[in-house]
Amino acid sequence: MKYTTEIEINKPIDRVIALFDNPDNMKEWMEGLQSFEPISGTPGEPGAKSRLKFKMGNREMEMIETVTVRNLPDEFTGTYEAQGASTTVKNSFIKISDSKTKYITEHEFQAKGIMKIVAFLMPGAFKKQSMKFLTAFKNFAESQE
Repeated sequence: MKYTTEIEINKPIDRVIALFDNPDNMKEWMEGLQSFEPISGTPGEPGAKSRLKFKMGNREMEMIETVTVRNLPDEFTGTYEAQGASTTVKNSFIKISDSKTKYITEHEFQAKGIMKIVAFLMPGAFKKQSMKFLTAFKNFAESQE
């Protein structure tokens, strides 16, 4: 399953990139994120692996991020492996004006087992969750100096 989401942020592109590129900020906009733990490599650089732990309601989820491309603002791509699923996310940032930035994410989701059925029955849920993260990032970015 492939889909794209995008949002406009009322901040200059350099500020948006600085906020996006700081892993300490992830908890500010990724609902449910409990921890971000580097495993190997230099965080944020191609080949780096990190463990992300989420808590959503009573459910806990862990995923491994592997950075594959870092060429900001044009592209920051990573793969995210979790039990039963793998997602590749390409993040891109486009300068609209001196004070406005477009943030685009392209997702390619691959599921196995029961997750394949969930993805088939509820494809909109994945896009909705991605849009929720984009909106939260926009709100976070716009609240920063």
